[in-house]
Amino acid sequence: METETYLSCCGKSICGGCVHSFHKSGGILNCPFCKTNRMGTTGADHVEELMKRVKANDAVATYVLAGWYHHGGHDGLQQDQDKAKELWTHAADLGCSKSHFNLGGTGEGWRHSKKAKFHFEAAAMAGHEDARHQLGVMDYTSGTAERSMNHITIALNHWIIAASAGSYHAMHNLITFFKSGFVRENQLTQL
Repeated sequence: METETYLSCCGKSICGGCVHSFHKSGGILNCPFCKTNRMGTTGADHVEELMKRVKANDAVATYVLAGWYHHGGHDGLQQDQDKAKELWTHAADLGCSKSHFNLGGTGEGWRHSKKAKFHFEAAAMAGHEDARHQLGVMDYTSGTAERSMNHITIALNHWIIAASAGSYHAMHNLITFFKSGFVRENQLTQL
């Protein structure tokens, strides 16, 4: 879940709580960073600002624009999965861990592909907790039907790291494994 908003006027991001506070204090008309008056700004204006930032190699702007193409319908942009992947790839090359995460989860058979693992590893190394969780899922589901304890142990280690960084999904998996007897209480209390 996104907890921040990207401001295309100045290229800065603001957390969801700060957006809420800013709006409650009456600051809805101006950017809290660059003080640009946002009154009357249209969706087309946002797209134009974003395109300028993408041309300037702004990794987050490129990531945001890729998401708009991925979902389509944002201020007239048509859904275009190929364009989204192209932009996510460029943003990942610029160092955007969120783009690596999205690239890891795209395509057929992604849970078992080397390309997905590469992208999830790159995102996880940059601190993306959900990518770390996905690495655990990949390890847990890899191999034969009789999963080896080694794969389970590696998956649990990924989930422990991800849960300690705040991943709800990893915590859910750990609780499920605790109830099944694969995780001990002392492992969970160390989080």
